[in-house]
Amino acid sequence: MIKVGVFGAKGRMGAEVCHAVQEAPGLDLAAAIDLGDSRDALIGADVAVDFTHPDAVMANIAWCVEHGVNAVVGTTGFTPERLDSVRGFLGDEPSVGVLIASNFAIGAVLMMHFSKLAAPYFESVEIIETHHPMKADAPSGTAATTARIIAQARAEAGCAPMPDATTQEVPGARGADFDGVRVHSLRLAGLIAHQEVHLTSAGETLTIIDDARSRATYMPGVLAGIAWVSDHKGLTMGLDRVLGL
Repeated sequence: MIKVGVFGAKGRMGAEVCHAVQEAPGLDLAAAIDLGDSRDALIGADVAVDFTHPDAVMANIAWCVEHGVNAVVGTTGFTPERLDSVRGFLGDEPSVGVLIASNFAIGAVLMMHFSKLAAPYFESVEIIETHHPMKADAPSGTAATTARIIAQARAEAGCAPMPDATTQEVPGARGADFDGVRVHSLRLAGLIAHQEVHLTSAGETLTIIDDARSRATYMPGVLAGIAWVSDHKGLTMGLDRVLGL
């Protein structure tokens, strides 16, 4: 039986995680805490799941490492500097595993994988991501990760820079720039998560779309991460590793 603790248990994602853990065979919801609660309730847990806020997640990860609790993290907003800090928490000989994924939806992970495969074969690639207006970060972690994956794939393939004759721009009109890959963020009421990767060349367009209609969409990936992280010490980035992609 894997004992699971949940940070942010009163949030929409945290509550969904609690429900999924309670329903899953082989898992025990050992603790569910939220803002203002003591982290000590998670002492003795095998794995802690964090879907909180970029302002809180780093302290939660540091606490988990210090107390020997493996962590599955779905909170976004991770920069290269923040990831270096997590590696610093873990040290040279990690005793726990920390899995950080920008998206736990299986479809979203496959969307990123397919985008990586396709990107070198098209002249232009841009990303549009749409989320609910309560989301704290823009662009989303999934969109930022997708853009970096695409940029790396194109660089490794020796692709030319993407055509763009823009010389006059209202700041932000062309979106965020990740090594030449543009990301456009929309925040609209009533939505959860939607991402489109548009790949184009003369006469042809390939569009890869992932549309999450319910937070339950993310739970199979979260449960897979819980089962996986205890046996993989150190920092792991992305659910693709868990899925063997």
